[in-house]
Amino acid sequence: MIQKSHLVILLFLIIISNLKAQIVGKVIDSSDKTPLEYATVAIYDVSNDKLVTGVITNEKGNFTIDKIKKGVYKIEISFIGYQPKVITNVNVQTNNQNINLNTISLVLGNQLSEIIIKSEKSVLVHKIDKQVYDTERFQNSQGSNAIEVIRNLPSISIDGLGNISVRGSQGFAVLLNGKPTQGNLTSILAQLPANALEKVEIITAPSAKYDPEGKAGILNILTKKGSLIGSYTQVNVRLGAPSIEPYDTQVPAKRYGIDLTYNKTLEKWNFSLGGSYQRNDISGRRVGDVFIINQEANTQTFLPSDGERSFDEVNYNGRFSVDFIPNQKNNFTLGVFLGKRTKERLADITYFDNRAVSPIGSDSRLYTFSYYNHNLRVRRGDFALTSLDYNHIFSNDAKLSTSILYEYGFLGGPTFNDNVDTPAYNIIYQKEFNTNDNPLNGVRFNLDYEFQPLSFGKVEVGYQYRMLNHTGDFVYERDGVLVPEFSSNINLKRNINAVYTQFSGKKDKWNYAAGVRLENMDRVYKEFLKSETNENVYNYDYTKLFPSASIQYNVNKKTTVKAAYSKRVERTTTLKMNSFAEREHSEVFEQGDNQLRPEFIDLIEVGFTKKLRGNNSVFATAYFRNTENAINRVNSLAYQQNGAVIDSILNRVYSNVGRAKAIGLEAGSQFKFSDNWSNFIGVNFYNYQVKGVFIFKHRDGITRNYPIDNSAFQYSFNLNSTYKFWKNASLQFTLNYLSERRTAQGKDSRFYSPNLTFRKTFLNNQLTAILQWQNIDLGLLNTQEQSITTSRPDEFYTYTNYIYEVDRVFLNLSYTFNNNKNKSKFIDSEFGKKEF
Repeated sequence: MIQKSHLVILLFLIIISNLKAQIVGKVIDSSDKTPLEYATVAIYDVSNDKLVTGVITNEKGNFTIDKIKKGVYKIEISFIGYQPKVITNVNVQTNNQNINLNTISLVLGNQLSEIIIKSEKSVLVHKIDKQVYDTERFQNSQGSNAIEVIRNLPSISIDGLGNISVRGSQGFAVLLNGKPTQGNLTSILAQLPANALEKVEIITAPSAKYDPEGKAGILNILTKKGSLIGSYTQVNVRLGAPSIEPYDTQVPAKRYGIDLTYNKTLEKWNFSLGGSYQRNDISGRRVGDVFIINQEANTQTFLPSDGERSFDEVNYNGRFSVDFIPNQKNNFTLGVFLGKRTKERLADITYFDNRAVSPIGSDSRLYTFSYYNHNLRVRRGDFALTSLDYNHIFSNDAKLSTSILYEYGFLGGPTFNDNVDTPAYNIIYQKEFNTNDNPLNGVRFNLDYEFQPLSFGKVEVGYQYRMLNHTGDFVYERDGVLVPEFSSNINLKRNINAVYTQFSGKKDKWNYAAGVRLENMDRVYKEFLKSETNENVYNYDYTKLFPSASIQYNVNKKTTVKAAYSKRVERTTTLKMNSFAEREHSEVFEQGDNQLRPEFIDLIEVGFTKKLRGNNSVFATAYFRNTENAINRVNSLAYQQNGAVIDSILNRVYSNVGRAKAIGLEAGSQFKFSDNWSNFIGVNFYNYQVKGVFIFKHRDGITRNYPIDNSAFQYSFNLNSTYKFWKNASLQFTLNYLSERRTAQGKDSRFYSPNLTFRKTFLNNQLTAILQWQNIDLGLLNTQEQSITTSRPDEFYTYTNYIYEVDRVFLNLSYTFNNNKNKSKFIDSEFGKKEF
């Protein structure tokens, strides 16, 4: 018996001696809370700093480290493209101890203080459904607004008129911190300071859980956030030097701004307060020529012109948000935004040597006439909105999210259009004035639920409601007298109800997602011309399915291939439906289409990414985009009520013109020539074709058909090259180039902009100074010039060359009062800025 008891004790001691501690945890992305598969978890012995062992996370982001002996350890968690995280003083006191590190969040990119230790941030990180860009790498944008940030991305191009395109298309949706907005990208980003941005996500083939609006996909703008308890205060000041070239402007351009962000983070509360004021004027000129052919009268009218075309823009806003996190299962967020934007476009143009000849093509002048046109278009927008969000995590890790947003906006602004004699400027030939007051109310409600019924995938279901009520009162006066045939009232009411279901997951080397969204839209548009007695009502509704699917295969640790499909919609704005003409310029009537239909789009893409040695990588994506009911701005002859051609004015109309197709290849690479010299280049090659018929009912009551058939091969590229002199100073060169593009009736010329930026930090990185030289030209390069031509054989021809200010110099100073990260998350206009 004694021997048997000794044997039992011996076996027990052997078992006890072989027991080792266990450490478990979960690794997720800090922004979207998705698990990070293949993240590396390494454990080091603190006594000698040697690696003990390491594991990688599974498809759920979970990891387990077994057989850990007693001792004190540090644990390092890392993943390519993310900031590593180190957990110190992990104390294993007993052999059978179980230690749970809970959820560990990794942030994209290494922080600046860590760059000098190992590596620098990747400009680009690829995910199955998006490309994520680090905005801090684009130094030429700092101190400005967010528009200057996104112009550096390979999918993005910005032309001379400020139109922003994704893969050659101006139709796309905007998310701010993952929340949908209805804003025009230019208007939204003009009010966001570049310093407040952390990342930009380009989602080219979005899944069904996203609102389907945006024919080129989605841009998700993510503002800075952090995770440290404490206070954060940052002040950014921007000063612009006077214009080097005068451009014969009446008033010198002014450029300055200031932005303040304060963030206070407590254990359960996060308070953010921000304010911004920016003045950004741009000088420039416009040179143009128009000729109009009147076949019935056998006359040809010429209108050559030249003069100032400058912009004065002021943006200021106040932002407030508060997060309340009572526990790990619940999160409440309240946000408030108040903003005001004013943009004045001055076009003081001299129409010299204007003449009419008859017969067509001869030198026999009927008259010669010159005049001076003062054209000032003022656009103002006041925005006030608030949102309330709530998120809950259930015990089975299912998630419930709900959000409600209300917005009120008051938009409007007059246009002054005065024609006087030149050069004396004493006689007023015609004095015109038109304005519009168009307030809007918008509501958005979201309810989303996410759960994981299977080990290899999760299910998301949700509901969204959106309501827009937008009215407009248009007043047109000539020489102080109301012109009723150009004065109107309009009202657009739009209700959207949508439900979706989405399945996504990972299995071995595969990532996959598929879903469908069912959307019902009810649109009622009313217009009332003040010269008539009856109100016209136009109804349009649809119930449609919007499917999506994406798949990605990890060939190995360095190479992935992917494919995706998404069906999208581009809804119409209110002002593009206003069918009553406005006199926007001396030679142009501008109007919309009261029966304008939304565009429906099919997107398909196939691509690959490959990581190279070091931090280098390449990617390429082939894509196809088909657009039904394509909307274009089209010119036509202007007719009087009696059917006669107005020989000095064109009609500029927004209308559905048929089908547009784009097939292209997007590619990019980030690479280093040396440890101090890093580069990023992105290119987009595509063939664009638009074909159909432009149908328009003119003022004389006759409906005319105009065939549309145009196609071209087009491209753009963005280059970013940064050289670091030492750990706190760098020089960056960027080049944005946009090739000649075909339009429905003509072409737009190439447009490019080179920039140079020097960046230096002081006071232990608390003070950053950035000197920018934008739009480098030196009188040699024709930078910032873009010509636009349109024509119809035997009817009209237009040529306009826009010359924008070059060699602009800015100094940006940014001071941070402590070292905590910014956790500010502000909301922005959802409905109003699309109509600005």
